[in-house]
Amino acid sequence: MIDLNAKIIITGAAGLVGQNLIVQLKEKGYRNLVAIDKHEYNLNILQQLHPEVHTVLADLAQAGEWEHTFAGAACLVMSQAQITSKTAAEFIRNNIATTTQILRAAQQHQIPYLVHLSSSVVNSVAHDDYTNTKKEQEQMVLASGIKSCVLRPTLMFGWFDPKHLGWLSRFMEKTPIFPIPSHGRYTRQPLYNKDFCHIIIHCIEHQPVGAIYDIVGSTSIDYVDIIRTIKSVKGLTTRIVHIPYWLFYVLLKIYALFSRTPPFTANQLTALTAGDYFTGVDTEKTFGIKQTPFAEAIAETFNDPRYSKVVLKL
Repeated sequence: MIDLNAKIIITGAAGLVGQNLIVQLKEKGYRNLVAIDKHEYNLNILQQLHPEVHTVLADLAQAGEWEHTFAGAACLVMSQAQITSKTAAEFIRNNIATTTQILRAAQQHQIPYLVHLSSSVVNSVAHDDYTNTKKEQEQMVLASGIKSCVLRPTLMFGWFDPKHLGWLSRFMEKTPIFPIPSHGRYTRQPLYNKDFCHIIIHCIEHQPVGAIYDIVGSTSIDYVDIIRTIKSVKGLTTRIVHIPYWLFYVLLKIYALFSRTPPFTANQLTALTAGDYFTGVDTEKTFGIKQTPFAEAIAETFNDPRYSKVVLKL
């Protein structure tokens, strides 16, 4: 069992997983946390919420002073990732180049254990820049020689979500009409980030070596029903309207022309409708983590008085 005073490094710490993980690590009593991220606005939010956490603003795709923070670390949680972008270059830089630099620094400072946060997309039928770079990133970790485990979560939601369900919920608040592509019966297996963070902490504490875990949300639910649940929990009156798939696709393409960081892209729409269905480990049997029922998790996500109103930037 790792000591509560042990240094834990979290890369990509200002994003969805990192922000939630720090909340859960603190609640468990961990006191020596180092949060590294290149997104200044989001990192400032983290610092405001947790002033006792050591935050480091750094571009991990480049060597730099941030490497010195790895000295004496007992564990590294690697969660940096480019999830959406209009260019392949950003995926390569932020998924591959960062991993090269991080693994080099971890080897140099002999960090004894690494938890790598991969993605369920490595098992997907989709073929896009995110999927391809996540596959390569995972292989880099496994070939590094560092004792590690790999977690492959499905679509996540929870506090601090600037994309996915967080963005959709905020969009729903602002518009009288919410468009759904076609019938909307695209099965999703959303994973509550709080539950996922408990799984990460279990791995930090028990340190399985060479294990690869597919972490799947325990509730299978159609996309349109996710939207209806959010609408109900937030007490919104937005009208849900079904539009043809091709029109939805075109609208996303047009939106991307005017947005540098679109929260939902045409490629993601293709992935949404690809028909993927993932199988994963029994999280209660494997990690002792019983997943939160979906409706309860959605209510906590959007109604929590501490974190539900905190909005990160893309």
